[in-house]
Amino acid sequence: MDHIPTIDIAPLHDPAHAGYGQTVRQVMDACTEIGFLSITGTGIPQDTVSEVRSCVRAIFDIDESAKWDQAITRENYRGFIPMGFFTPNDGSGKADKYEGYKLHCETDADAPIRKDCALYGPNIWPCEVPEAGAVILGYWEQLDRVADMLLGALEVGLSLPSGQLCDAFRDPMTNMTLLHYPPQAPDEGGYGIHPHKDTDALTIIAPDPVGGLEVQTRDGGWITPDCPPGGFIVNIGDMLELWSGGRLKSTPHRVVNRSGRERYSFPYFAVPRHDVIIAPLLDPLPGFDRPSVHCGHWSAEIWRTNWPDETADAATPELGTLSD
Repeated sequence: MDHIPTIDIAPLHDPAHAGYGQTVRQVMDACTEIGFLSITGTGIPQDTVSEVRSCVRAIFDIDESAKWDQAITRENYRGFIPMGFFTPNDGSGKADKYEGYKLHCETDADAPIRKDCALYGPNIWPCEVPEAGAVILGYWEQLDRVADMLLGALEVGLSLPSGQLCDAFRDPMTNMTLLHYPPQAPDEGGYGIHPHKDTDALTIIAPDPVGGLEVQTRDGGWITPDCPPGGFIVNIGDMLELWSGGRLKSTPHRVVNRSGRERYSFPYFAVPRHDVIIAPLLDPLPGFDRPSVHCGHWSAEIWRTNWPDETADAATPELGTLSD
C-alpha cells in the first residue's frame, strides 16, 4: 500500500451494525499493509478539536520563565519540555525542533495503583490556562472510546478472544504530548521530530492544518496523510506490532515544518497497564523475532533515555529511533 486510506469507522460503534465486518477488514488492511489510516465517523465534534487546539496554543504562549517553573523533571515526567531539549533516544542526531507539554493518564495522588508503580500520578496543569484540565481531559475521554473501538476491531481482525487487547488498557499508561513546532527555514536541516516508530500500542492525532507529518512507505519514500476535515490519523505502534507477531505494522514517520507557520499538535498514545507483558498473541510471522517487554519498564526506559545525559543499555528495549 503506497497511500494512507480513509475509513469511516462509524459501524464500529455497534458490533451488530451490518457494516461492522467490512469496516474491520478495511482497518486490518490498513494496519497490516502500511500501519496508518485516516478515520472519520468517530463521533468527536470538530468544535471539540478546535477548542483543544486553542487551549494548546494558549499553553505555549505562556511566559518562558513560567514554563521552566512547570518543566518536566527526572522524578516527574509531566509538564513543559523545553525547545530543543530532547535528542533521539539512541543519542544520535540533532535535537528535535519542538517544545512540548507532557500529560499522563490523570491519576489521583492517593490512588492505590501508585503503590504498585511510581509512573502514575496527577498531571501538572498550567495555572495560566485554567480551562486546560477540563478541556483536554474531556477530549481524552472521547479518544479513549475511539481507541477501545479500534482495539475491539483488531481483536476481531486477528481472531483474538474478545477483550484480550481491550482489557490490557484498564488503568492504562496512556499519555498525550502537546507539541509546538516553530517553522523551519527551507534550507534548514534537522526535523521537528526525527524519523521514528511509535513505541506505544496505538496513536491517534487530529491533524494540524499546517501539515508536516510524513509517513514512510515500504519502498522508502515519504508521503503525507490526506485526512479530511473532522477526521483523525491513527497509526500502529511497536506494542501492537509485537502483540500481533508482526502482522500489524509499526511504520516510521517524521515531522518537518517548512510551512512558514507555527504548527501545533496533540497526539494521544494508547499504552497498556504498567504490569502488562507484551508478547506475541499469535505465532509470529516468519522472520519476526522480538523479545517480550514489560510495559512499565519499557515506558520508564523511554522517559529515562530522553534525558541528554542518559543512555540505553542492555536492559533497554528497542525504543523506536531510526537512523537518518
